[in-house]
Amino acid sequence: MAALNKIAHNSPSRQNPSELETALANALYDLESNTTDLKASLRPLQFVSAREIEVGHGKKAIAIFVPVPLLQGFHKIQQRLTRELEKKFSDRQVLFIASRRILPRPKRSTTSRSKLTQKRPRSRTLTAVHDAILTDVVYPVEIVGKRIRTKEDGSKILKVVLDEKERGGVDHRLDAYGEVYRRLTGRNVVFEFPQSSVADY
Repeated sequence: MAALNKIAHNSPSRQNPSELETALANALYDLESNTTDLKASLRPLQFVSAREIEVGHGKKAIAIFVPVPLLQGFHKIQQRLTRELEKKFSDRQVLFIASRRILPRPKRSTTSRSKLTQKRPRSRTLTAVHDAILTDVVYPVEIVGKRIRTKEDGSKILKVVLDEKERGGVDHRLDAYGEVYRRLTGRNVVFEFPQSSVADY
């Protein structure tokens, strides 16, 4: 089926796509075929997998994982594409996230020469991947500040300050941003805007 070409060839979902992934592939193919201004931009784009995430208050989000080299292509049309897909999946919010791999920290006991000589890229560390996921989740909104707050019980919450200019456009999406990030990283995050009065937690 032509629509399934929208699922990347090296993706595990290519062989046995879920119902959601098939619906998403069809939606992207439909947009490519019937939307003149998106056609050229959408043609080379594919996704690796998609996952539905409960984000509270009975709402859901669709996290679409895309190959890292194609992320910039999605960014160029992301705002328009998000609007179009959210019309087709009307009860869900759509987020695009690059499909990144975290490489484990090399062990001192490793004897293999190849492993000792190949340095782990910083972009594959846990911290770098989590930071990149955060940037993807809120895109195109800019992150202008971050700090970690440690609660009395020892648990940590990441506070992320977003660009004030985008407040009106993304206020209703903050719950989805936070829950998707938590599900993907296991870390709690709270979003706020500069000079906003956020209740103490």
